[in-house]
Amino acid sequence: MITAATLALSGIRHGFFTRQGGVSAGIYASLNAGLGSHDAAANVTENRARMAAALGVKPDRLLTAFQIHSPNVAVAEAAWSPDARPRADAIVTRTPGLAIGVSTADCGAILLADPTARVIGAAHAGWRGALGGVAEAAIAAMEKLGAERSRIRAALGPMIRQNNYEVGPDLIARFTAQDAASACFFKPAARDGHALFDLAGYIGARLSGAGIEQIEDIGLCTYADAARFFSFRRTTHRGEADYGRHVNAIVLI
Repeated sequence: MITAATLALSGIRHGFFTRQGGVSAGIYASLNAGLGSHDAAANVTENRARMAAALGVKPDRLLTAFQIHSPNVAVAEAAWSPDARPRADAIVTRTPGLAIGVSTADCGAILLADPTARVIGAAHAGWRGALGGVAEAAIAAMEKLGAERSRIRAALGPMIRQNNYEVGPDLIARFTAQDAASACFFKPAARDGHALFDLAGYIGARLSGAGIEQIEDIGLCTYADAARFFSFRRTTHRGEADYGRHVNAIVLI
């Protein structure tokens, strides 16, 4: 479990979990939390229970959503079952003892906290969600629970980094059509018309533009570090049948 200094706050616990410390084997080794993976359900259940314990909550109080690469935000007021997960890519809460998290395997994980209002959030930001405004939507939802964006702290977890994130001209066009200044997050790739995308930099800029002043980026690459992280893109390049998923979560103690 990796933590961010920015979120080392009294009354709040958080963690960006790696792939290490679980019971799964093979391509899922070992701390696979993917409810949508083809790993044995018992293994996923045990892995998620270990994550919940590390966060100081019971397994049924570690909540994640059914992620759809959207700007949708769910407000957690009570625990929900895996079968009743809301279709969303961010979760916010002011309820103590509910660990809210997002699942990733290259996409960006954002953990948020206003320690004064005791309001927290977690957002899943792949390129679609980041472009669609999931970070801003999570911040706005936190404000409705009493947070103030001037106090909100944000931490960006492990994700695929620019040197390993080649994208095509269609993606470049989507970003620059929304904001021409987004061109600065792309640098030329070896293939003509392609570019390397700085997802972390883009997410950080969106957070800063939304008024978040305290932002920490863990700076780790899921693609490059196979020993510690799952990676959808690495799995694709290797021709593997499936991949594991991390959980990145935060809880009010």
